[in-house]
Amino acid sequence: MTHPVDQVPPTRHLLTFGLQHVLAMYAGAVAVPLIVGGAMKLSPADLAYLVTADLLVCGIATLIQCVGVWRFGIRLPIVQGCTFAAVSPMVLIGTTGGGLPAIYGAVIVAGLAMMLLAPLFGRLLRFFPPLVTGTVILIIGVSLLPVAGDWVAGGAGAEDFGEPRNVGLAALVLLVVLAVQRFAPAFLSRIAVLVGIVVGMLVAIPAGFTDFGGVGDADWVGVSTPFHFGAPEFHGAAIVSMLVVALVSMVETTGDFIAVGEITDRPVSPRALGDGLRADGFSTLLGGVFNTFPYTAFAQNVGLVGMTRVRSRWVVAAAGGILVLLGLLPKLGAVVAAIPAPVLGGAGLVMFGTVAASGLRTLAEVDFRGGHNLTVVAVSVAVGVLPVGVPEVYAGFPDWFRTVMDSGISAGCVTAIALNVLFNRLPGRAGAAGSAGVTVEPVGLPGGRVEHAVEQPGKQGV
Repeated sequence: MTHPVDQVPPTRHLLTFGLQHVLAMYAGAVAVPLIVGGAMKLSPADLAYLVTADLLVCGIATLIQCVGVWRFGIRLPIVQGCTFAAVSPMVLIGTTGGGLPAIYGAVIVAGLAMMLLAPLFGRLLRFFPPLVTGTVILIIGVSLLPVAGDWVAGGAGAEDFGEPRNVGLAALVLLVVLAVQRFAPAFLSRIAVLVGIVVGMLVAIPAGFTDFGGVGDADWVGVSTPFHFGAPEFHGAAIVSMLVVALVSMVETTGDFIAVGEITDRPVSPRALGDGLRADGFSTLLGGVFNTFPYTAFAQNVGLVGMTRVRSRWVVAAAGGILVLLGLLPKLGAVVAAIPAPVLGGAGLVMFGTVAASGLRTLAEVDFRGGHNLTVVAVSVAVGVLPVGVPEVYAGFPDWFRTVMDSGISAGCVTAIALNVLFNRLPGRAGAAGSAGVTVEPVGLPGGRVEHAVEQPGKQGV
């Protein structure tokens, strides 16, 4: 039988589920170009150009990941978008180190480096047993919750941030999503997020939450051309900082790939991981050519896959097609951009919470009786959540250190891998990991999964 990941739903379902994925990731997709362009004080026309270019490459990158072309693409339901890990370095490069041409030069080099490093990362899959993957997925979900919180309150920087009406609208959307998922027929329950957003919009428009003035100002057709802002420039410091971002992005993307593999019951193999990361690098290279930024897998859509249980990669490929249209038709993009932040916040609470819950489900496979695995999870989650709760905790550290540790996902992932090696892979005292004369050692299984061999006097087993 065809695996659910490879099944092609009817056209109406493809478009509906695909649109749901687009609405779930749109705010995050356009945030990076808006932040970088705003910091560089670009004109409104240039900002609009950055957004449409980003949406176009988002769509192309998503299609490559889902459909696959030769050894490019993991062929799982993965949505691609600009990584937030690159924001701070790009703002620094853009404002002090050569402007957009220097950013794009560094992005092109980073994309090439990611493509070359992809096979190496594929071989590292054995360092991601359920203990590490469950911890990383949990950290991904927890790290995203503050983003949903900002949306619930009205959006970061909003004049009415925290007003009761914003929270009330988000709560309404959340209740609609839960009600549809619990009581509606099967098809509607799978588009509960889309239904919640539509109901939220129907309430938001007469209540004055949104303004469609930008739709009239947007062009009908807009095509991003290569090197629109000038030929790329290659500055050493800019390239080094972007290479660090590339490594961080590959670690985060690996966590997202493994999470989707767990959710869809198609475990990620070393070869598939390498193919997915190679596509990530190609998309980043494409971003440098077509006036946008480094790309990574979007965790919010991982949560949507888990919540809706729609595992078909062709649904997300349809989302990629819609993103391409939004990138070519700025007026359509302006309509989607008019969705108020509280509407997205109500849906985001469910999706991001689902990511965290998926991590807990993976951790349920882990043996915590010896105490060491509990320590791995506890310390990794603490390190991962620290920059989320206290964003300036590493303010006095060098830029390269902050690039890695300011991302709770990468900080928690590196910590989980290191602690798992320390406690479960290095030789230790006999009986230290187990209890009452039981020694627990890791045993590699196909697909990069690790269980534990339990040695008892006169008895062996897995």
